[in-house]
Amino acid sequence: MTDINAAPEQPPVPQMQVLAQFTRDFSFENPRAPNSLRMDSRPEVDLGVEMSAKGRPDGLFEVDIKLTVKASTPDGPMFAIELVYGGLFQLGNIPEQMIEPTLLVECPRYLFPFARRIIADATADGGFTPPFYLEPIDFGALYVAQKGNIQSQQTVGQA
Repeated sequence: MTDINAAPEQPPVPQMQVLAQFTRDFSFENPRAPNSLRMDSRPEVDLGVEMSAKGRPDGLFEVDIKLTVKASTPDGPMFAIELVYGGLFQLGNIPEQMIEPTLLVECPRYLFPFARRIIADATADGGFTPPFYLEPIDFGALYVAQKGNIQSQQTVGQA
């Protein structure tokens, strides 16, 4: 006999816990200071974003976002920043097919505001007014584009 009052069993709730955050690598260059601090025109900014993740023997995951920012004017470079900001994550009850997107989209999405603040503080400390604030990054779109590039390279390699 079935108990009609029994609640249906709910699937386990996916969990992501941040155990630590850290600056793995950081570089700020202001090669033309103090001349670079006077801006007559808006600088051209070149932004590079990379995400990486790796599992550890203890079942945790290390996730890094690498942000490379180069600003220049026709007179020359203004500043160059390279930041690798990481986090240590614990995942639970996440379906196997969702682990990679969680590590390369959701984890970087969580880390980004902290990395953005480091870059803004570095440019302010470097003398730039106003400080340089990165625009929000769509890590989901970057992940999809990265997956598309890998698949197209594999298809070309098989041809």
